[in-house]
Amino acid sequence: MIIQDRMAPKVDREFVLFLIGMRINKIHKMAKWLPIFASMPRMIRELEAQKDLGLMHARFHPGFRNFFLIQYWESWDKLMAYAHDSDRNHRPAWTEFSKNVGSNGDVGIWHETYTVKPGQVEAIYGNMPQYGLGNAFDLVKAEGKMKGAAERMTADG
Repeated sequence: MIIQDRMAPKVDREFVLFLIGMRINKIHKMAKWLPIFASMPRMIRELEAQKDLGLMHARFHPGFRNFFLIQYWESWDKLMAYAHDSDRNHRPAWTEFSKNVGSNGDVGIWHETYTVKPGQVEAIYGNMPQYGLGNAFDLVKAEGKMKGAAERMTADG
């Protein structure tokens, strides 16, 4: 549903922005990259089904060789707990990647992690469906202390 007002996320607590992706370096080696590609939807389904694990929202961005996800997490601790929990989908997938690909160059993987505090983030959405931070936090009309970019950047939620 398109929201025709100018909207901004009400970021009232610290969160973690986690970007994770893969690059297919050797397209013909499908047996190497397909299991990695297929593992991410399983992880996201698991995280979405168990909200207490800490994932607030995830969005997949496909490309030709490059694929990545934007993820919003409640905390660094919850992200790390999930990443290292051998009873969850991530740890076995990481072990499998290390065993089958390692550093042979067939598939590249990457991630970036940022901890963001209230007053250190600014976002605006106009004539958009709920998107980005607006899926992780409540959306409010971009008026008053949320009207301009400078005001949103320093707003405390």
